[in-house]
Amino acid sequence: MLAAQGRVAMISGATRGIGRAIAQRLAQEGYRLSLGARDPAALQAAFGPEGPDRIHAAYEAESRAGQADWIARTLAAWGRIDALINNAGISNRFSIEAGAEADLDRVWAVNVKAPLFLTRACLPHLRAAGTGRIVNIASLSGKRVRNENVAYNMSKHALMALSHGTRRIGWVDGVRVTAICPSFVRTDLTSDVTKLAPEEMIDPADLADLVATALALPNSAALAEMHVNCRLEDQY
Repeated sequence: MLAAQGRVAMISGATRGIGRAIAQRLAQEGYRLSLGARDPAALQAAFGPEGPDRIHAAYEAESRAGQADWIARTLAAWGRIDALINNAGISNRFSIEAGAEADLDRVWAVNVKAPLFLTRACLPHLRAAGTGRIVNIASLSGKRVRNENVAYNMSKHALMALSHGTRRIGWVDGVRVTAICPSFVRTDLTSDVTKLAPEEMIDPADLADLVATALALPNSAALAEMHVNCRLEDQY
């Protein structure tokens, strides 16, 4: 297993839900954390002030300039990037039969283009580390379709393609990529779900444990995908 002490991890969408749980878990492991979110004040409210092992960055997923600034701040603080966790994501009700094109575009920008360009910018630094890691928080909606929210489903299928494409081009330089595909997770994103009670859904802390495991595995024991469900499905 790779020792976490001194390794630098960037986490998008870190203020709440899955992202916050991942940040808390990796802090326990000894990672230096670069946390990105739309509102840095919310990061301070969630985690306290910045310190020698944690910085907060304004990260708007649709802004390339914001991505560059975030990476520059991370490198200025520690001179390296060892892990990237693409966690920020959104959903809406855009379907095949209804919805404005702008709604489709925004889901695509946040769920696909943002992790793509963040990966592109971080990849040279992850390659330089020799044991670089990327974890993409995808969804079982990237493996099958069980609802009408086609923009979200399409975006998560695309994120799976990005995960496997990055895994292929980074392999020889020690970059390992894992796509974590949960079903319903107990977060704000599922607050309107009526199919399951909140207590039946996946706890974000359990996903955070899986992220920590994916980051810690050596180059010789990579996990390409993790499918995580809270209910029985025939496919899984």
